[in-house]
Amino acid sequence: MTDAAQSPTIARMLSHCSIEVHPGDSNALDAARERLSLGTEVFLTWIPGANPIELVAAATRLRRAGLLPVPHIGARHLESSAQLEQLASRLAGEAGVDRILVIGGDRARPAGPYDSSLAVMQTGVFQKRGITRIAIAGFPEGNPNINDVALDEALRAKLDFARTTGLHASIVTQFCFTAQPIVAWLQRIRGQGIDSPVRVGLAGPASVTTLLRYAVRCGIGNSLHVLTEHPSFAKLLTENGPAPIIQDIATYAGAGENGNLPLGIGGLHFFVFGGFVKTVDWINAQRSN
Repeated sequence: MTDAAQSPTIARMLSHCSIEVHPGDSNALDAARERLSLGTEVFLTWIPGANPIELVAAATRLRRAGLLPVPHIGARHLESSAQLEQLASRLAGEAGVDRILVIGGDRARPAGPYDSSLAVMQTGVFQKRGITRIAIAGFPEGNPNINDVALDEALRAKLDFARTTGLHASIVTQFCFTAQPIVAWLQRIRGQGIDSPVRVGLAGPASVTTLLRYAVRCGIGNSLHVLTEHPSFAKLLTENGPAPIIQDIATYAGAGENGNLPLGIGGLHFFVFGGFVKTVDWINAQRSN
C-alpha cells in the first residue's frame, strides 16, 4: 500500500464529479440547476420502457443552466435506425449535446437492430452531428450477464474503434462498495496499455436497505457480500456515505502525477440511489472539509 500522506484527500478526489439524474425527475433537474457548479457533467438515465425523447427536453434544460448533459444511449433499447437518427439529431440540434454514454442496455433481447454499444458507435450517427465525446461502461466487479473475457474484448474493441475514428473516449464504471476491486481493475487495464480517463462510479449516501436493493438489481455480487457480511462497514456507509470508499481508493491507488488523480482517474461519478439533493449536498459538504 502506498503511504496515505502521498494520496489525494477526499476533497481532492471530489474536485471533478459527475452525477446522474432521471430525465423525468423535474425536481432533480431544478435542483441540478440550483446546486451544481457550472460545467458539471449530468448523466441522464434511460430506463427501459421510457420514451427516449424525454432525454431531449431534460438535456435542453441542463444545457441552458450551464451544465453538460450526458444522455445514456441504450443500444438494446433502440427500436430502429430511424429512432436512433431522430434521437441523435434532436440531442445535438435542440439540446446542444456534445457527449453521450453508450451502454448495451439491461435487456435480454434487443428491441431493435443494435445488440451492443459498439454497434451504435459504428453507425457514425452521433459523430456526424458533432457528438464526439463518448463514454462507455467499465465493470470492476464483472457483469453477471457477460463473462470477463468477453467484457475485456468488448472494452478493447470500443476503445480501438474510438481511437481510429477520432472519438474522445472515456470510461464510467459500475458502482462498488469497496475500493480494492476498483483499484485492481484500474491497475489491470493500465497494465494492458489502456490510458483512457476513467470516472469511478459510487453510490451516493443512502440507507443500507436501498444500497442492498440496487446491488441486487445491478448484479454487484462482491459488494453485496460486503454489505451483508460486514454490518459494521454497512453502518459506516450509511453514516458517512461513500467517504470510506473514496479514502481507500486514494490510499490504495497512491499519488497522482502532475496534479492529476492516480491511475488516470478522471473523477468520481455518483449514482443517486438515496436521492439527488441528498447526494449533491453530501458532495458539497465533503468538498468544504
